[in-house]
Order: sequence, then C-alpha cells, then structure tokens
Amino acid sequence: MKKYLSLIVIAVLFSCNNSAQNINKKQQAVIDADPVVVPIKNGKARAYFASGCFWCVEAVYESVEGVEESISGYSGGYTKNPTYEASNRGNTGHAEAVEIIYDPNVVSFATLVDVYFASQNPTQVNGQGPDRGSQYRSIIFYQNDEQKKIIEEKKTALAKKLDAKIAAEVYPFQKFWVAEDYHQDYEKLHPNQRYIQGVSVPRLRRFQAKMPEVLKKNAKH
Repeated sequence: MKKYLSLIVIAVLFSCNNSAQNINKKQQAVIDADPVVVPIKNGKARAYFASGCFWCVEAVYESVEGVEESISGYSGGYTKNPTYEASNRGNTGHAEAVEIIYDPNVVSFATLVDVYFASQNPTQVNGQGPDRGSQYRSIIFYQNDEQKKIIEEKKTALAKKLDAKIAAEVYPFQKFWVAEDYHQDYEKLHPNQRYIQGVSVPRLRRFQAKMPEVLKKNAKH
C-alpha cells in the first residue's frame, strides 16, 4: 500500500511540474515576442501599464493632463478573451492593465512612465497594497526600442535611488483585452464603495501629492 501511495504522489508531482513548465513556456513566449506597434490615430497615441487593481490605475491616469481616456482591461498573458473571473484565478497569464489614450504633444511616454512609478509601491512583487497575485503584478509594456530604453533607464535609476529591486516587469506589447463594462470608470461611478474609499482614493491622493505638476486643473480629489 505504501509503495502504491508513493507512486501516486510521484505521479501527481510530475503532473504538476509538467503543467507549471507548460505555463512558463507560454508566458515566456509572450515575453520573448516582438512588440506590436499601435499606430497613432486622430493625433492620439496609446500606452499600456499594469500596476495592481485597474480601478486604481485608471483613475490615476485620467487625472493626468494630456490623457484623453484610460480603459481597464487585461494584458501580458497567453489566453484569448480573458475574463475577470479567469484572470483573478491566475489562469490566463494576464495582469489587470490599462490602455492610456493620450496626446503625445501634451504628455510624453516618458512622463507616463514617471506617473506609473509615482503611483505605486515600486518594490512590491505580485501586487499593490492589499491586492496580491500574478493578476496584480506590475508590468510596463513597450511598443518599440525607444520606449523599452526609456523604461529600462527609469527603472534602473529608481532602483539606484531606492537601493532596492524594482518589481515592474518589462514586456513587449502584444494585445489589450478590454475588461467587462462594469469595470470601466469604476472609481468615478462608485465613489462611496468601500474599496474605492479605503484603497483607490488614498492611492490617487498619494500620487497627486507627488506629481501635482502633471495634473489636469480639475483632477484634484
């Protein structure tokens, strides 16, 4: 009986290891892919960031001058048509992310990266604040070599300044999947919700205090 149980345990472990390797290979393929360039449309460019709950990040970027819109969604994974439920179980490889539609004549990609780091705990791995898990990990997406260089230089400078490892991963942009309708403009539409009051609004205020020079005139909370 003991020998039989040992064989079962070995088989289960082998199966789990195989599964993990498959997932890692799929994720690695995303990381190693060539970036997809999103063309400028009607004078507006697009940038993509993941930094914990997308409700928080969406609100942060919408307070920045030059940002026309911030859309919540999923990016960085290997599964098509990810849903909130599947992503939250860590089954898709995606992180909660935002698509930033902005005027590059008003705000630069470099400034958007500064906003990214100023609006989070840059050393927290796999999450922000109380939101923990791979679906909340920090990722900055680049579309070309110039953007990648900007990201890496700022990440290196911040690591030196803080004397700490910066958690944000750097991915080539592949695709952004728009989240379900009820996630869009969530902070704006649900200002009294407990999470919004306890997590999202304080995070927004901390960012606004750090970078008041980039805010829209009516953006202060």
